[in-house]
Amino acid sequence: MKLSIVDLGTVAPGTSEKEALADSLDNARHAERLGYHRVWFAEHHLSRSGASHHPELLIAAAATVTSRIRLGSGAVLMNHYSPFKIAEMFKQLEAMAPGRIDLGMGRATAGPVIDAALQQNREHPAQADHQQQILETLAWLYGSFPEGHPFAGHPLMPTVPEVPQTWLLGSSPNGSNLAAALGIGYTFAGFINPRSAAPALRQYRENFTPQNFGLDSPRAILAVNVAVGENNADGLHLAGSPKGFYARLSRAGRNAGVVMVPSPEEAAREMTQAERDEPVTITDGQWPKFVAGGPDEVRATLEQMVEESGADELMIQDLIADPSARRRSHELLAQAFELTPQSEP
Repeated sequence: MKLSIVDLGTVAPGTSEKEALADSLDNARHAERLGYHRVWFAEHHLSRSGASHHPELLIAAAATVTSRIRLGSGAVLMNHYSPFKIAEMFKQLEAMAPGRIDLGMGRATAGPVIDAALQQNREHPAQADHQQQILETLAWLYGSFPEGHPFAGHPLMPTVPEVPQTWLLGSSPNGSNLAAALGIGYTFAGFINPRSAAPALRQYRENFTPQNFGLDSPRAILAVNVAVGENNADGLHLAGSPKGFYARLSRAGRNAGVVMVPSPEEAAREMTQAERDEPVTITDGQWPKFVAGGPDEVRATLEQMVEESGADELMIQDLIADPSARRRSHELLAQAFELTPQSEP
């Protein structure tokens, strides 16, 4: 089983965004040494809890301090940018780190302030057509505009034949249908919508149709929020940070952007009993929003999720507040799945 990580640039309590960005690069180096397959960086704007605002910047920086691990976006928010800009940017990243770049494409609204700030024309903002944006981005990358199209005959970096891997990220069956129809990779955010994860991934696999966009067969990733401790009690303790963060979000309303990831101790003081008791294993057939525990318990839960969903790969999101505990969690999970450690180049 391939394991990967999506990094949010989590800002630890009492630290700054500068330290969080440095931690992200340390995490990428550490993940490569442990044998993880890829690291993706998130795109979250005006968020105090995470410093990963522009994934392409962290991809470029991480490429200079690693040599093997794949690096990508989890995800570029397509509704805010032009397909040409995205395609050319990731083609250049591919030229800088050949064979290691992933273009993960998604969409999200971030509230009226951020959505307006990201618009070039604020009087008549564009109504984004997600499917058309994905198609146009792929056409730029693969030079597949039809004859007579205004963009045909204008290849991106013609001396660079490599193309980044392309992925669609989503948390609903609509995304699985689009990824399958386009014949590209699909990643489901199980930490957002755990109940729909297995059906959506199975549906993607069943409906996958190759379209000459780099894949002849389906390629699916399941993304899960995971906290691994030295033992079950330690893992449950660490899970207080993500549980506490989402509890804070649920009460923040319009102030969600200033919510920080709490330490487990802070979270324990703030959460209700029901929030503290939220399941971290599959219970009565229902997948949890968070998976936590010791290495054996976490591996058993994740293996069941893989079996039920048919995922080819697991991508770990974590909101563990302490960077050293976060890296130890990655290490324990790598050991549980018997990843092959990589020596320094």
